[in-house]
Amino acid sequence: MSNRDAGRLTLILLLTPFLLWILLLIALPHVGILAMSLREKLGPRHYQFGFANYIEFLRQPIYWNALLRTAAISVLVTAVTLVAAFPVAYYIAKIAGQRTRTALFLLCLVPLWASDLVRALGWMMLLRETGIISGVLQWVGLVSGPVELLYNDAAVVIGLVYTVILFMIVPLVSTLDGMDNSLIEAGYNLGGSRFTVFRRIVVPYAMPGIVAGCIIVFMLTAGSYLTPILLGGKNSVWFTQQIYAQFILRYNWEYGSTFGVLLLAFTSLAVWLGLRLSGQRLSTTVARG
Repeated sequence: MSNRDAGRLTLILLLTPFLLWILLLIALPHVGILAMSLREKLGPRHYQFGFANYIEFLRQPIYWNALLRTAAISVLVTAVTLVAAFPVAYYIAKIAGQRTRTALFLLCLVPLWASDLVRALGWMMLLRETGIISGVLQWVGLVSGPVELLYNDAAVVIGLVYTVILFMIVPLVSTLDGMDNSLIEAGYNLGGSRFTVFRRIVVPYAMPGIVAGCIIVFMLTAGSYLTPILLGGKNSVWFTQQIYAQFILRYNWEYGSTFGVLLLAFTSLAVWLGLRLSGQRLSTTVARG
C-alpha cells in the first residue's frame, strides 16, 4: 500500500465516526421530524402529505405568541449574559495570571457540575417565598413580610443566565486571548480614553467571539425546557413546553413535529439576521470564536 492510499484510509477511518454521528443523530432525526410534520391525519392510520399543520399553527395565536415570547426572552437572556460575561472574559484573558485564570475557569464550570434540574431547584430554594433571599430581606428590614421572587420572567432570566454564561465566556476568552496588548497600548498612546479604546479596539477585535457566544447562548436558551418551566411556574409560556404537550400529553406527534421544525427554522433565521446585522460570517466566527 502506497503512502497516498494509507493517507486516504486513515482519513476515512478518522471521518467515519464523525459522519455516522452527524447522519444518525442529527440528519436523520431532523428529516424524520420534517416528514412527520407534513403528515395530515385524516383518520386512524390514514395520513396524507400537506401543510395543514403549519396552517393550523398560524391560525392559533396562543402558539405563535408563545414562539415570539420565547424568542424575545431568549434575546434578553443573550444580552444580559453578554454584559455579565464580557468583563469576566476580559479579566481572564488580559489581566489574570495563569493560576488565577485556571481558578476562574474552574469557578465558571461549577454550574455544569449539576444537572439542569438540580440548578433550577437550587434557584427555587433561593427565590421562593420562604427562601433564603426573602428571609435575608426580612432580617435586614427591607420588607415586612415574605416576598415571592419565583414564577415570573425575572426568575426565568436569572436561571437561564446562570446556566448559559459559561458558553459566552469561553468564546470571548478564546478571541480576546489572541489580541496583542500593544493594540490597547497604542490606543492609549494616541490619546484615547478607556471607553474609546474599548469601543474602537477591544469590541471590534472581540466581535467573532461575541457573535459565536450569542449564537450558542440564544440557541441553548430558546431550546431550554426545565428552567423556564420550574422557575416560571404555571404562568410560564415557553415554546418548548408546547412541544412537550403535543408529544407527551396529547400524543399528537404530527403537530409536535411541526412545532419542532418551526422552532429550528425560527432560531436559524434569528442567527442569520444576527450575522447579517453584525457583518460577521459564520465560518469566520466559528474559526476565531
